[in-house]
Amino acid sequence: MSPLALLFVAAAVAAAPLASAASGAAPNGAANDLLPKYGLPKGLIPDSVSSYTFDETTGDFEIHLAGTCYVWFGDHLVYYEKNIRGCLSPGKITGLSGIQAKKLFLWVSVSGMVAHPKDGTLEFQAGFISEELSASLFDEVPSCGASAGAQLRGVAGVIRELDLLPVAEVWAYR
Repeated sequence: MSPLALLFVAAAVAAAPLASAASGAAPNGAANDLLPKYGLPKGLIPDSVSSYTFDETTGDFEIHLAGTCYVWFGDHLVYYEKNIRGCLSPGKITGLSGIQAKKLFLWVSVSGMVAHPKDGTLEFQAGFISEELSASLFDEVPSCGASAGAQLRGVAGVIRELDLLPVAEVWAYR
């Protein structure tokens, strides 16, 4: 079967659940089930999805989590805001907002993701820089942690990590 024919079959299979998602909020977990239909692993989104919207015409989506959270993917710490937005198309997400990854002692906003199925990797883009990780890190839907890594965010985390000053931290959770 040609790649174009496979795309049409995948679109037909995806049409039923997407029709309900395009009209408004969908049940918990459905956003994770949508990703594999676009060639992306379901584990890119944590388990705390409360609702989402998806426009199948444009690919624009908005995911609402129960709250902010932190997730470890191997030795990579990722922060999810309560609302995540982007544009989904086959094998990639563009215009992404609401996800940050810790690199060294800084947090960088992830602006896009591209699947490289032949290599078994996912490329994460943050502005003009990118990093490829094994796609197998995202096979399972991760559990969302409310505070794992919270002490490392913001200026206080940078100052503490660099041992510049003793800093007392007070975090108010949303």
